[in-house]
Amino acid sequence: MDIDRFQDVIARTYGERDAARGQAATVAWLCEELGELAQAVRKGTVDEQRHELSDVLAWLASLAHQLDLSLDDAAARYANGCPRCGTVPCGCP
Repeated sequence: MDIDRFQDVIARTYGERDAARGQAATVAWLCEELGELAQAVRKGTVDEQRHELSDVLAWLASLAHQLDLSLDDAAARYANGCPRCGTVPCGCP
């Protein structure tokens, strides 16, 4: 699934409910899911890691939708490698 389609599915599925909670609550949920991902990386199975990673992506997509921003546009910043030095791999000190 491409990133624009994913963001659209999340917006259609959860957009109204997440917007009613507001951006601050969405950021809080995103942070909670990031913590769960960190725990899964340390102690979880591959399936648990994949599950938590998908939750982080979903909350990030919801936040981007609420901010009226495109995750695809945001990801484009890294399209040519490091946005600071412009190389792959990064050559920054």
